[in-house]
Amino acid sequence: MKDLTKGKPSTLILAFALPIFLGNLLQLTYSVTDTRIVGSFLGEDALAAVGATTTLSNLIIGFLLGLANGFAIITAQRFGAKDIRGVKKSFAASLVLGTVISVVLTVLGLVFLQPILRFLNVPEHLIPVAGPYIFIIIAGLLATFLYDACAAALRALGDTVTPLVILAVSVALNIAGDLLFVLVLKAGVRGAAATVLAQILAFVICWIYMLRRYEMLRLAREDFRDADTAMVKNMLGSGLSMGFMSSLVNIGSLTLQTAINKLGQDIIVAHTAARKISEIFMTMFSVFGQTMATYCGQNLGAGRIDRVKKGIRLGIFYTCIWCTLSAVASYTIGRWLVYLVTGSTNEVVILNATNYLKFDTLFYYVTAVICVLRNAMQGLGDHITPLISSSLEMVGKIVIAATLVPMLGYTGVIVAEPLVWFIMVLPLVVQIFRMPVLREENRGNQGK
Repeated sequence: MKDLTKGKPSTLILAFALPIFLGNLLQLTYSVTDTRIVGSFLGEDALAAVGATTTLSNLIIGFLLGLANGFAIITAQRFGAKDIRGVKKSFAASLVLGTVISVVLTVLGLVFLQPILRFLNVPEHLIPVAGPYIFIIIAGLLATFLYDACAAALRALGDTVTPLVILAVSVALNIAGDLLFVLVLKAGVRGAAATVLAQILAFVICWIYMLRRYEMLRLAREDFRDADTAMVKNMLGSGLSMGFMSSLVNIGSLTLQTAINKLGQDIIVAHTAARKISEIFMTMFSVFGQTMATYCGQNLGAGRIDRVKKGIRLGIFYTCIWCTLSAVASYTIGRWLVYLVTGSTNEVVILNATNYLKFDTLFYYVTAVICVLRNAMQGLGDHITPLISSSLEMVGKIVIAATLVPMLGYTGVIVAEPLVWFIMVLPLVVQIFRMPVLREENRGNQGK
């Protein structure tokens, strides 16, 4: 466990963020490896089929991840307040609520899968390949949530190392499973089953570790029965807010993908590569976002508002350093990264993907502020402003998909996100200076 309410904020934030960064990097390593395996051994048709449905899987999985992290904010607040009973009850409630929501999403996703694929404008010849791939991903949503919930609960207590170790095992099994299913069993894109199996194993390992290591996460029957109505409402507000925040972002990307899917296979592959590399570049934003949610949650619970303010400033500073490194990488090794991800030597693919990276990375500084502020706000109990910001992103991408992309083609896609970022950052910047909790006089002892 790590108490983020005591000690030097800069040291605590970096120490907390580093394992999350390594974990995200591991996850992205698997994602890029998976893309390369598909592209190298199954061909560009299979890669395009996976790319055409990636936004759908990101939408659902991102919602569940946001849900788990949102629930864990309440756990972090209870831990910061030294309320052990509250920690147990909030963790139990997160498992129950998340399981119900995961099962509902799984049923709806599988029942309406074919209409969804057609709504996405997935090319007809790719549907027989894309369908089985996304079917398996959706069927494994419960395993995905349960692992996310356990990892989020550990982070709420300040333990970011254990989720990293378990994720490393999961990623290794994922890659081995992909190679087994694709090369040995000749299962094609159905090799996605390896991801689901690895998630199940990760959850089991995480659960056993938690039971043995943390008494406050060792749940009894009464922790599930004696639900605190006020706490459950607070958890639903936090969890659904973070889940919808992620979903609204991905709904916009999903709508944009429907326009991209009309531009042809080369552009689909180019955008798949560009987005995979962008995910690597943007990983630090989500790292400090998760860090700020837990850091602010714990310090709010402890009444240490002075530390919250300093933590937010540090989070923005650290992510802006990363923005500079990302821009330099896109201009120096961008082409090599595209080839590394896809294995393609198609000049149309490489040119369009690198153009996307070169333009968008110049505006990452805006995204850094967005990610830090909206997660900090979630940790401080403001669940509305981050949703407003994410709604603006969704609306902006929908408008661009309907206007700029038909007029400008892939150039419209390239300029879409920076335009939207400048719009969605506005309510966050305005609200952060207006939040009552941050305008109060510092409470408690001043932290060093």
